[in-house]
Order: sequence, then structure tokens, then C-alpha cells
Amino acid sequence: MSATAPTILVVEDDAIVRMLIVDVLEELEFQVLEAADAEEALKVVEDSSKVINLMMTDVGLPDMDGKQLATKVRELRAELPILFASGYADSIDVPEGMHVIGKPFSIDQLRDKVKVILAV
Repeated sequence: MSATAPTILVVEDDAIVRMLIVDVLEELEFQVLEAADAEEALKVVEDSSKVINLMMTDVGLPDMDGKQLATKVRELRAELPILFASGYADSIDVPEGMHVIGKPFSIDQLRDKVKVILAV
């Protein structure tokens, strides 16, 4: 991908998991922003100078879960695609226009899911 590669905001409270996801996405040549929790993620989303093409969030975040975060993010950026990552992907009711990937996922599964969502 070029210098104008899509930017993905990764929201994950587990630092090791976040680092692995960020490394994989960067290896796949995406631009990546990261946040350790919902509060941090909202600050990034509220910054109108930040281009974000996709938000990937863990469902089980402390204080505010991924679905609550998604609701708030959609109030700020209504068209932003959202990808939930969860170990319980089969049991998540995903709102329209949002997607889910089950943890653990392979690099290929993540790449394919992101490319479908972003149509790249």
C-alpha cells in the first residue's frame, strides 16, 4: 500500500495484545493509531485532524465496553467502520455497519477481514 494507506485505530487494553495487533497491521502496511482504553480512543476520534478509516476495538474494555465505545464514536463519526475483536465472537450481537472477528485470529484472517471492510 502507498503512503496514503488506510489508518486503523486499535483499541485494546492488554498491552501485549495491542502491540501484536499493531505490529501485524503495520506489517500489512496499514497506518495505525493506538489506544489503551475507551477514554484514550475517544480523544483520538475527537481530534478532527486525525484521519481514521477503521476502528478495531476489543469488546471487553474496562470502564466502557467496546459496544458503548462504538456508540459514542458513531455520534462523532457516523460513517466510521467498526471491527470488534472478541473471544466470544459467536455470541455478540453486532449492530448494522459493524463487524466482528473472533480471538484468537490469524494474520490472514485479520488481513482479509480488514480488506473486506475497507474494500482495499
